[in-house]
Amino acid sequence: MRPALFLDRDGTINHDPGYIRDPEIVRLIDGVAENLKDLKRKFDFKLIIISNQAGVAKGLMTIEDVEAVNKRVKDLLEENGVAIDDIYYCPYHPDFDPPEKSKCRKPSPFMILQAAKDHDIDLSKSFMIGDRASDIEAGINANIKTILISQQKENGEIENLINDGKKPNFVAADFYEINKYITQTFAEENN
Repeated sequence: MRPALFLDRDGTINHDPGYIRDPEIVRLIDGVAENLKDLKRKFDFKLIIISNQAGVAKGLMTIEDVEAVNKRVKDLLEENGVAIDDIYYCPYHPDFDPPEKSKCRKPSPFMILQAAKDHDIDLSKSFMIGDRASDIEAGINANIKTILISQQKENGEIENLINDGKKPNFVAADFYEINKYITQTFAEENN
């Protein structure tokens, strides 16, 4: 069994202008590729994208749009020496779809648990990294460590989590801080 980094896509790996349909506008966030590459090299993490894509349910994009953007994100990372092991996404939303379909949507741990089963992942050594409260809640619901990436000083997502009595294991400004935190966490666990 190997550990994994479960990664939200928009706002975590790539810039998020809102409901991305066009793969040509995808831009990686600075530092993401080099730090993911370093973490994968050091700890043999599987890298798995876990993403809500409710724009499909809302009629703002198609499954083909999501697949094209996913491919672009994967290609950009591969150009920088980072191989993504798999991508899971939920195109459903409870306002538009029945509960049995929208059960995959974060904060449900459904996609994380499915990926863990599909890839023989050690959840006790894994992390969920995302920029929204739903990412952190999905990680908490899957019983894994969580990292909130917050690129704004005033982040309502942190406030929402604290108000709900839920707190990420770590709040990072960028992937450099995430790399440092994960490296330190593994060093402490192995001493």
